Amino acid sequence: MNYFKVTTQISKIIYLIMISMILSCNQDKSLEAKQPTLKDYSLGEKWVWKYKGVTDKGEVRSEGEDTRKIVKMDYGLGMTVGKDTVPVSEIVKPEVSKTPRYKWPLKVGEKWKYEKNWTSQDGTTGKQSQDVEVLSFKEETVAAGTFMAYTIQYKGTVSNSRGYNAQTDEVWLYAPKIKNFIKMSQTQDDFLYNEELIHYSNPK
Repeated sequence: MNYFKVTTQISKIIYLIMISMILSCNQDKSLEAKQPTLKDYSLGEKWVWKYKGVTDKGEVRSEGEDTRKIVKMDYGLGMTVGKDTVPVSEIVKPEVSKTPRYKWPLKVGEKWKYEKNWTSQDGTTGKQSQDVEVLSFKEETVAAGTFMAYTIQYKGTVSNSRGYNAQTDEVWLYAPKIKNFIKMSQTQDDFLYNEELIHYSNPK
C-alpha cells in the first residue's frame, strides 16, 4: 500500500512538471513578436518622438521632434520620414543579413551580432558593429502611454573613414503593438542621445 501511495505521488509530481513545461512553452510562444507586415499598418497612423543629444559637458547638439505618419501613395501606403516618404512595403521587407538590426521573431534571451556599413552624403564611410541581446518583455511607460515592450541592448563600436572611433551602448524599447520603438538611449563616449515617444494615434 505504501509503495502504491509513493508511486501515485511520483506520478502526480511528474504530471504537474509536464503541465508546467507545456504551459511554459506556450507562454514563451506568446512572448515572441513577429516582424510587422503591410496589413498591420493603417492610413493615418502617426508616431511622434522628442529627441535630445547632449555632451558630458552639458552642450546640447541636437533637440527637437521627429514625426512619422502613414500616408497614401500612388502605389500603396507610405511612411513619412523627414522630408521623404518610404513605401511601407520596403519597411516590412525581410532583411537578408547574417548580422541584422532585428532578429525576428523577437524573444527574451535571444542574442545576435549586428553589423552595418554605411556611406554618408559627403562620401564618409563607416561601420557599426554591436553585440545584441533581448533583455526583457514587460510594461514600459513613456510620455505617450504604457506599452508592453522588449528591451533590446546593443553594445559595440562605431567608426568612420575620418578616424572617428567610439564605444557605443544603445538600449531600445520596442513595442510590438505599435510596430515601433517607444524609447531609445545611445551613449557614444562623451555624447548621450535620447528619444522618447510622446504621441501615438491610429484611426482604427
